[in-house]
Amino acid sequence: MLLITGASGGLGSLIAEKLAGRADVRLGTRRPTGPDQLRVDFDDPDGLDFSGVRTLLMISAGYGEDDTVLARHEAAIAAAERAGVRHIVYTSLTREGDHLPYALAHRWTERRLAASPVPATVLRNGLYAELLAALAAPGPDGRITAPLGEGRIAAVAREDLAEVAVRVATDPAPHAGQTYELVGEHAVGGADLAAAVDAAYAPGTLAQARAALSGPGSVGFQVPMLVGTYSAIAAGFLATPDTGTLPTLLGHPPRPALQVYAEAVKANGAWSAAA
Repeated sequence: MLLITGASGGLGSLIAEKLAGRADVRLGTRRPTGPDQLRVDFDDPDGLDFSGVRTLLMISAGYGEDDTVLARHEAAIAAAERAGVRHIVYTSLTREGDHLPYALAHRWTERRLAASPVPATVLRNGLYAELLAALAAPGPDGRITAPLGEGRIAAVAREDLAEVAVRVATDPAPHAGQTYELVGEHAVGGADLAAAVDAAYAPGTLAQARAALSGPGSVGFQVPMLVGTYSAIAAGFLATPDTGTLPTLLGHPPRPALQVYAEAVKANGAWSAAA
């Protein structure tokens, strides 16, 4: 059996769609609602039971403070070891992301997997092109003010990452012990994003972004996480493009990041040049 954790999240739901109807697949979620779903709550270590799971597709539970995320990932890996899981596929973060505030939990998890007796494959995912539609969306005035400076980012379509995860998790043996860097084929900058949606690029400062993000509804760890992401992009630490790994694993050309970004902006209703 293949178990997918975080199956209700953005990446997990795409993976679940691609595997829908398979009798050997179960979807892990905190609140299961159907026969193909299992209760998987990393915050409840004693409740994690991976009996019968042959392959665990462990989607990072990286939305939280480092100590929380480390505890979640330790609980999942320990449960896999207890249950005799044969292979773990983990969705990590591209090595270019080591300057990001949330990189530590990913690197710790990779180290923990390397020390585990369970064979593992690490998918080091780049930042989603869809995420840029939130981080660098045009405002009502048609300007993108995200503080990206002259930096560029090799963003990748979440759909492509989901497809790679499916291909690896459904046939994991050839990928045992491998770490794959999965980023976009071309690095794009703020001016490219603006041109893709007929907007203007007028980057602000990190201080302005921090002030805008620090509203009453923000969660403590979110602000440094997002500001750190802007900073890493602007400083050029996420610009190294794919060297062939992504299309090889996909079996077809990756989806263009700018097209994905433009479609996401339109879907979000953030800006319309015709408005």
